[in-house]
Amino acid sequence: MERYDLLYRLYEEFDTETLRAYQEFVDLFPPVDSRVTLNQWQEINAELDDRKDDVRDSFPLVGDTYAELAASATREQAFGALDLYSKYDRGVNVLVLDVDETLRSAGNTDNEIPRETLHLLTRFHEDGVPIVICTGQTLENVKGFLIQGLGSRMVHSGTVSVVYEAGTGVFTPGHGPDTKRLRYETLGADVRDIFNGVRTRVLSDAPPDLRRGCHLQGNEFNVTLKPNFETASEDAERVIERALVYLLDLLEDSVAAVVDADRNGENETDTEAKANADPGTDVGAATAGFARAYYAADDPEIAAVLAATDEEPDTTRADVPEAFAAAFDRIDVAYYEADAAEIGSLELDKAAGVEAAFEVLGIEDPFALVMGDSKSDLRVMEWVDEHDAGIAAAPEHSSPDVITHVAGTDDLRFARGDAPDVLRTAYALNRLAALDE
Repeated sequence: MERYDLLYRLYEEFDTETLRAYQEFVDLFPPVDSRVTLNQWQEINAELDDRKDDVRDSFPLVGDTYAELAASATREQAFGALDLYSKYDRGVNVLVLDVDETLRSAGNTDNEIPRETLHLLTRFHEDGVPIVICTGQTLENVKGFLIQGLGSRMVHSGTVSVVYEAGTGVFTPGHGPDTKRLRYETLGADVRDIFNGVRTRVLSDAPPDLRRGCHLQGNEFNVTLKPNFETASEDAERVIERALVYLLDLLEDSVAAVVDADRNGENETDTEAKANADPGTDVGAATAGFARAYYAADDPEIAAVLAATDEEPDTTRADVPEAFAAAFDRIDVAYYEADAAEIGSLELDKAAGVEAAFEVLGIEDPFALVMGDSKSDLRVMEWVDEHDAGIAAAPEHSSPDVITHVAGTDDLRFARGDAPDVLRTAYALNRLAALDE
């Protein structure tokens, strides 16, 4: 109970709110060419040092830690960190972070990673905590905004890794031949043929309104349709719903061209024969609804889109032939409302990508803070939970399955665009854990 009592004293006896405001001003002060403003910064920095010294003098032996806690974390964040330390008896030794709608938000941060978030990531980096950016975006996009926000030296320090395209590749600068791992090259030829079939037809065979309303993200392997409208807008929502249905049918077409030819002509049902039609015909015309039925049965969001667009299949999951189901078992279809419709490999999901990143970074006993909002992030959260390898946090607007998981573990939920809330809790956790090292 001693540490709880000390934290209680800290937040009762000191004006920690003003101390944090001074610290934030000093940390996030923009570069300006103004003597008056620079003088103000120096005055506030001096006052910050004086207030930290007062905290240090009041807490013998642990004064430095408690001064940092007072300047970095709210009362709720500090006590939340102490609860986590009491439960797990260790600090976080790696960050695993989704980007869109986690570190940044279309609605609250104008799709930019806020300076406060970037500063906190720099703090973790300076403390020797590796950072794994885990995203569905392309590598080039991620490299661009990371270098812009964190600086080339940090990104190329050897302790930053990027799991891109939801796990199809891992990029860790500074690690020689392990710098880039093309994980999709390990897939079987049949799966790669299915993806090639989808990719070569995805735009050329799309209906005209879909070609005008979407573009193909420049992935190395995954097939991702993005809206030509502002993310989260009504127009984006409508076109991504249509894109999802189109991708499901195109996937079924491609699977039909690749599955075991031995079953062709052997006791085929009318439905199977329809699925085996020439894949060069219009998408949808030759499909039997196998992909729609299969993925809707597993994913309530996909089922809801099919219902809302009046595109529910006549078939059921039980009607899906074994050969099709075996292929679908290895392929992920993801729907991100008003943002993207995507086909990826379940063998190359974010969790497997994160494991590969840990291997390259040399993290043998991870205890990660995993932050994300989607089903692909949930797989990483479940992996660290199953292996006692970390904790999970999510924004309040995350998919229902993510919220259920996070609420059922440590309930680390934060408001849209407020990733610093949990990052500050984790920073406080590490400061407390360091006292016992």
